Amino acid sequence: DCVKASDQCLKEQSCSTKYRTLRQCVAGKESNFSRPTGLEAKDECKSAMEALKQKSLYNCRCKRGMKKEKNCLRIYWSMYQSLQGNDLLEDSPYEPVNSRLSDIFRLAPIVSERECEVLSKGNNCLDAAKACNLNDTCKRFRSAYITPCTSSTSNEICNKRKCHKALRLFFDKVPPKHSYGMLFCSCRDVACTERRRQTIVPVCSYEDREKPNCLNLQESCKKNYICRSRLADFFTNCQPESRSVSSCLKENYADCLLAYSGLIGTVMTPNYIDSNSLSVAPWCDCSNSGNDIDECLKFLNFFQDNTCL
Repeated sequence: DCVKASDQCLKEQSCSTKYRTLRQCVAGKESNFSRPTGLEAKDECKSAMEALKQKSLYNCRCKRGMKKEKNCLRIYWSMYQSLQGNDLLEDSPYEPVNSRLSDIFRLAPIVSERECEVLSKGNNCLDAAKACNLNDTCKRFRSAYITPCTSSTSNEICNKRKCHKALRLFFDKVPPKHSYGMLFCSCRDVACTERRRQTIVPVCSYEDREKPNCLNLQESCKKNYICRSRLADFFTNCQPESRSVSSCLKENYADCLLAYSGLIGTVMTPNYIDSNSLSVAPWCDCSNSGNDIDECLKFLNFFQDNTCL
């Protein structure tokens, strides 16, 4: 991972020197004052990047929910800052997970047709919540987010920052079998879809007084290492592709679902738009987009109208 790769690099003099140079280049790029000027500085930044391509630091990745995740992501982005191109095409900083769908959706033993009819009349989302309460890990992490996401502070509905942090922990630590059961349960009536929409306590974790423009929301997301990384992961793993079997470019919609759930608990938290559809979106719209309206709609449609997701 990037933390180990960085420690290794700093112990080795030639790597350490180039790495420090690169960090100065990135810092210069981010601030308007100390921008490296002249060809000499540009060449120095370029040669530092070229030299580091030979080191393990260049291909380092992070694990979602790891102990030093934020630090790992900070190192990753300091390496990749100099390579950034189109926002929607940023690489995911997370190492690929070998998740087979069969492992994630462990189905109950095969049931008879009659039992199936009885089951389908029930509320799958309510059943998923009950199943969560019967699992110690799921119950513990669910209680840990319900408290900050529902208790009000003196002048606010809740402490959004604490709610988001606890939600991230829930989706990072609870096995998908239980967390997905609540988030992606299939429904046939409004009572069920409304429960599904309420899974993440939208009044606190999702909604706000005003809806920001989606591109502004994306900008604020990119200023936070975790949000930026989860968004890059989502764009990488949920690229739609109409000619593929799974409708995903990477032929693995399990990775797409994992990336989607990873966004919950960031400013880019998505949720079901209403109780009548499967359409999801972050809390933003494309009003006041001016000349960027097409770019904004492309961003929003990646959530609302994505065959892979």
